Amino acid sequence: MSRFRPGRFVGILTGTIVILGVGVYGPATLLGPLPAATMTLVTPEAVVSTVSPPALPAAGASAIVTLGVTSPASTDADSSESTPDPDAAAETAETVAPIAVGGTAEALPMASIAKVITALVVLDAKPVTDGAGPTITLSTADYQSYLDYTGQGSRSLAVFQGETWTEHEMLQAMLLGSSNNHADSLASWAFGSVAAYAEAANEWLAATGFSGTRVVDATGLDEQSAGTGTDLARLAALAATDPVVSDIIAHPASALAGRRGVENKTAFLSDEGVNGISNSYTDAAGRCLLFTANIVSGESTFVFAGAIVGEPDEDTLEADVTALMKSAQAGVTELPLLAAGAAYASFDTAWGETASAVVGVPKTAVGWQAVATRDPEVSIEPFTTSRKGETIGRVRVHTGDGNTVSSPLELDATIRDPGAGWRLLNPGPVIAALIESRS
Repeated sequence: MSRFRPGRFVGILTGTIVILGVGVYGPATLLGPLPAATMTLVTPEAVVSTVSPPALPAAGASAIVTLGVTSPASTDADSSESTPDPDAAAETAETVAPIAVGGTAEALPMASIAKVITALVVLDAKPVTDGAGPTITLSTADYQSYLDYTGQGSRSLAVFQGETWTEHEMLQAMLLGSSNNHADSLASWAFGSVAAYAEAANEWLAATGFSGTRVVDATGLDEQSAGTGTDLARLAALAATDPVVSDIIAHPASALAGRRGVENKTAFLSDEGVNGISNSYTDAAGRCLLFTANIVSGESTFVFAGAIVGEPDEDTLEADVTALMKSAQAGVTELPLLAAGAAYASFDTAWGETASAVVGVPKTAVGWQAVATRDPEVSIEPFTTSRKGETIGRVRVHTGDGNTVSSPLELDATIRDPGAGWRLLNPGPVIAALIESRS
């Protein structure tokens, strides 16, 4: 009969545990998953862009603001086309930073630019929703206004007592023909009197962000109707995006109510890519121009809006606008938004391998000044090992003009498996990763 031997039993038990431990430990460490690389978000170095600055006159007051970029439609998901941000629609005129400002920052008389304010304020109170708008019956006072302005040698278009004009026709006469009597008649029709209009217009200017601009009349003949270069450039942008005003300027009528002819007074240097919105003169204001302009860069068109007031004469205004357009041709170019190789995340592994997530497809925007990006959104697919150049995620940034743009992120270096030696000597991270993968 065999006897129980404690020593022998302990040896067998210990051997069994060792054999089982090695049998589990080896496969667990050699075949188990590696811990994922640890990501840290980083801020890439700013890209310095050198552009030719806008040429604006030193005299008077002037400014230009970006209106937008039009580009061919693209179906490529990684296209450099920017995507409109819904929040940008709520941006007020006060928050639009000018590309450049010239001359004085003080408010100067604005001449018939005031009529653009009249148009926008009247349209705000009396919208044109059917193409023509309400019908306006002209009174004896409207006819007398025509006679008065004609007698003064000021711009006017003939009207007669009792005839009817649509609101749209009144706006055409005021904007295209710069008719002073139509400006007064339109303001009085919408608000009861020119004085009541001026009060409403100043409230509208303040609410819209034009803090440096004030009107006392509907025509701009009074030198107290004055604005800053920056405000008036923003006004040009606002007028250019108003559907009624922009359509009137883009499609000038040759005849109005009663087949009266109207000469378009807004046109200015159209061959240079300039689209006049208001082109006028008074002794107090000098030559004044409200405009937009187009610059073609590659397959895109950069559009900006501007204002120049206080020019001494037509020749000086033409020379200054020509110089501005030449500087635009030299300055508008492709500017970086997401630069190739810019790092937005770095990775560290438990076994010492490191790499960065960098922009794989550069994105640019046509512009005249460096575009600041903000609020990067980085999305990364977790990984343990990966090859250099492999796409691992995406970055999306918001631009200063209210749009967003995105690009794929790729690794700038290969992260390799550490090998059997590291796995056997570092069971903790491997087993932890195994447990996590099972949970």
